[in-house]
Amino acid sequence: MRIGILHSRLRKDENLIIEELEKRGHTAVLFDDRELVFSLDEINKKTFDVDVMLERCMSHSRAYYSLQMLNDFAIPTVNSATTAELCGSKFLVSETLQAAGVPTPPVFVAFNRTQALKAVQTMGFPVVMKPAIGSWGTLLAKVNDIDAAQAVLAHKRVLGNYLHGVYYIQKYIQKPGRDIRVIVIDNKAIAAVYRNADFWITHLDHGATLEACPITPEIEKISVEAAKAVGGEIVAVDLAEDMQKKLWVLEVDYTVEFSPFAEVIDEGLIVREMVDYLEKKVK
Repeated sequence: MRIGILHSRLRKDENLIIEELEKRGHTAVLFDDRELVFSLDEINKKTFDVDVMLERCMSHSRAYYSLQMLNDFAIPTVNSATTAELCGSKFLVSETLQAAGVPTPPVFVAFNRTQALKAVQTMGFPVVMKPAIGSWGTLLAKVNDIDAAQAVLAHKRVLGNYLHGVYYIQKYIQKPGRDIRVIVIDNKAIAAVYRNADFWITHLDHGATLEACPITPEIEKISVEAAKAVGGEIVAVDLAEDMQKKLWVLEVDYTVEFSPFAEVIDEGLIVREMVDYLEKKVK
């Protein structure tokens, strides 16, 4: 089989996937998202002569628009453009999870500072304010009181980017110093890790440490439900436990990075499951 890999850079993750594909006798066909040119009228079929395209981009915009074009021309992709669109927007993924009955923290969305401040006060402190689109824990703010809310809203106005004009306000979940990332492939929870931190943002880029997390029936159920809600074939689901041990889905990531967790998970297992699914999808 010819398996396309749509990528930004060939990191350890991508190289491991390529190695596994070649080990099984498949051909890995590489597409650098920075070099692609699409036409709305036609597509060079020879350029995308693959049985399936695996998306591994580092840019949401390049991933989403590329997937949309590929899907429009009937080229199978993992994940789909629809999944990328949902997961790439914090509002859309929250809305989708809630509509599917998947536990996710309450969210308000407002479009000016006055209404955002009212929403924060209605929800009650603390809240988390996030960019409508973003990743890696960037520009998150935990707002504990009215002074902090005023400051964050003022900063967003000065920053001025389009995304700062959409105020995404999420109820803060008090966590026991950790969150859980679960990798779901083909509606199966394959691996899970705790990300432990003293800081409220439990992300590796903010200094979190890793610990293996057993996949309990509760973790399996909520993670698979979240993946199904967004149509995710290969996704990572971020969970928060509250102090009463209830699980909440915070986000769903449609481009799964796994090598950063290699110290506590079997990255070889993840790669094999990914390639198993690609083979199954083509068949």
